[in-house]
Amino acid sequence: MELTCPDCGKPLDTTDNGARCESCEQDFMLEARCPDCHKPLEVLKACGAVDYFCQHGHGLISKKRLEFVAVAS
Repeated sequence: MELTCPDCGKPLDTTDNGARCESCEQDFMLEARCPDCHKPLEVLKACGAVDYFCQHGHGLISKKRLEFVAVAS
């Protein structure tokens, strides 16, 4: 998964809290999106498991299918 900066288009470095653009010196949060409708997913956490649910009719989304988008923090 290669993420690019939404401002300058250069590759982002992943960090513990999200991602960082060294070129712009800006930090970003990573938002999980549905690969079908590209809308944000609801994160469900229970008993140590993390699942992703699309509220727009696509149901549970496999972690392998997630797409991540950098959002300004």
